[in-house]
Amino acid sequence: MKRMRVMITLSLLGMLSLAACAGATDPIQPVQGVDLSRYMGRWYVIASIPTRFERGGHNPVETYSRNADGSICTWFRQRPDSFETPVKLLHSTASVVKGSGDGEWRVRFFAFLSTQYLIGWLKSDYGQVMVVRDARDYLWYMARTPQVSDADYQNMLERAKGMGYDIAKIQRAPQQWPEQATDSQTFVGACP
Repeated sequence: MKRMRVMITLSLLGMLSLAACAGATDPIQPVQGVDLSRYMGRWYVIASIPTRFERGGHNPVETYSRNADGSICTWFRQRPDSFETPVKLLHSTASVVKGSGDGEWRVRFFAFLSTQYLIGWLKSDYGQVMVVRDARDYLWYMARTPQVSDADYQNMLERAKGMGYDIAKIQRAPQQWPEQATDSQTFVGACP
């Protein structure tokens, strides 16, 4: 577990340093007027430009819930490298950036690392979302279902390209549901 935390910490530090190098890029405007109560819940990762922790992940899912203080409890779950490996969870806490229309968050890992989270596009029915960053280094395309239509996927690629992303870096996430393993309902833990 300690080794995993060190790897995650190094990955996140790399993300932050890449973000610092990308200062000349125009910022991405987040979605305004996000209804956070509708946004909470389970999101299946359909595709991403993955972080080091996420590479090779199968059945990745991001789950959000509100804490009593208004912050957002986030649990990322996946099965590393195959559908048969045990579920791994990563916890983070997010806070909404004031004046962003609830479309921009700061996500904290291990209480000392913080990174940008932008809701770059959100389907009107809250069924699909693109989470992006001004650095154009990471991207997450998520849906309320583990699969989307080919047309929806192609539309996401066009949106990502329009935001300045290199779409060749976007990888589909392997999703295969329902799961049969005993840990199949492992999506969240207690929010600190």
